[in-house]
Amino acid sequence: QVQLVESGGGSVQAGGSLRLSCAVSGTILGIKDMGWYRQAPGDQRPLVATITSSGGQNYVESVKGRFTISRDNVKNTVYLQMNSLKPEDTAVYYCNADVALIGSGWRSYDYWGQGTQVTVSS
Repeated sequence: QVQLVESGGGSVQAGGSLRLSCAVSGTILGIKDMGWYRQAPGDQRPLVATITSSGGQNYVESVKGRFTISRDNVKNTVYLQMNSLKPEDTAVYYCNADVALIGSGWRSYDYWGQGTQVTVSS
């Protein structure tokens, strides 16, 4: 019913930039919070950044000032602009969306993308 398709990952040297995108499609009534999480091998999947439907943003301390989350509510897409990348940013990045489906009466469900690899070399 709902698909999240991510793009924009890749390999970059330290100090470089990447922009991740995540497009949400399906029988969507509306999307509440959207976010990005990341997972390094053997680690859990902690939060990187979230954005509310009205644009309120929240970041993990380690990315503040370097990463910017944004969204296009017409395109149902969330972005993560990553600047001044560091080797410790290397991980698989997952997008997440809290989606209300048509016919659900605004009851929302959590959906995840398939993940996109970001590798930062020193």
